[in-house]
Amino acid sequence: MLLAFSLWILACPASQSDEDEFNLLNQQVQTLFKQGRYQEAIPLAEKAVELARRVRGAEHSGTVASLNNLASLYWTIGEYTKAEPLLQEALRIRQKVLGPEHAYTAESLNNLAVLYQDMGEYAKAEPLFQEALQILQKVLGKDHPDTASSLDNLAALYKAIGEYAKAEPLFQEALQIRQKVLGFEHLDTASSLNNLAALHRVMGEYAKAEPLYQEALRIRQKVLGSEHRYTAESLNNLASLYWVMGEYAKAEPLLQEALRILQKVLGPEHPDTATSLNNLAMLYWVMGEYAKAEPLYQEALRICQKVLDSEHPDTATSLNNLALLYWTMGESAKAEPLYQEALRIRQKVLGPEHPDTATSLDNFALAEFDLDRIDEAAALARQASAAELTILSKIFSFTSEQQRWRT
Repeated sequence: MLLAFSLWILACPASQSDEDEFNLLNQQVQTLFKQGRYQEAIPLAEKAVELARRVRGAEHSGTVASLNNLASLYWTIGEYTKAEPLLQEALRIRQKVLGPEHAYTAESLNNLAVLYQDMGEYAKAEPLFQEALQILQKVLGKDHPDTASSLDNLAALYKAIGEYAKAEPLFQEALQIRQKVLGFEHLDTASSLNNLAALHRVMGEYAKAEPLYQEALRIRQKVLGSEHRYTAESLNNLASLYWVMGEYAKAEPLLQEALRILQKVLGPEHPDTATSLNNLAMLYWVMGEYAKAEPLYQEALRICQKVLDSEHPDTATSLNNLALLYWTMGESAKAEPLYQEALRIRQKVLGPEHPDTATSLDNFALAEFDLDRIDEAAALARQASAAELTILSKIFSFTSEQQRWRT
């Protein structure tokens, strides 16, 4: 559950001019956010925070909404260290004003926890997810849709660290709640089907995953229509399953249709369109269709660099993907600078101990080895090994604490 993007309308008695300016800022920010024009939205969102603090005060709900909006933008462009204090402040305000056991306090706990998960800070994320879940179960009840979302969040954390046995019952419980309370054809039910299917996919249980993905797609096509971004997401999800099953002929038309929808609905330069280009390119890479993959990877990279930022994590992913293609083609000289730039971004933005940074170190080491730069390759490999050991020790320490806590 990513943080809700709020269009907050100020109420009287603020001056009419302040209200008009604040509401206009929020509307502009929301429009730019939907269009994927995040860099343009940030200064407006920053101004909205300043205005909310001045007009409504540092601890008003309108200020919290503005803090969440600005944090969401920083988060989306990969500026995690800027998003973190904003989410911490929003949580502090809600804990003080609403109390430690309010549903909105739980929302803020969830928001901060998801950020930590994206940062690879699993030990920080887990207690926040647990506390949010306990609050919602107590305040809203065990069968509330928001409780289901909180179960999904905790399950997603366990899935991310490979604790599948802990994730599965939580995903299943969330699905059962949504089917019971919202119905079998609700969009949130489709999301739960997707979540459970994704878990089965990573567990290698493809026969269990396929009907779940297909049902989620059917619901979204019925409720949203055949040309909605979430319909495109479901097409991509089902394609990813066929991909890992080696059924490329089934995956290709689904990925092509998902790309067509996003290009039409969101535009040719939206970040989600870039992700879709990457997905189709990766399929062609797996199929050995390098000539088809290259222009798609290049276009995805161009979009990320233009729309997101030259140092966004998604930009690093695009650099890495294109480099991997060149390395596979035996063109290590082309791959090397791309790997190097991807590594630089990940070390700066994600930190030296993030799993993606370790992947970049490994990839860069292979390219250096192929170029007969043995010393450089060995140094990178040692760094990769050290990072991977640190990551594993974090996960092991985290899961060990879990076991002690449960006993």
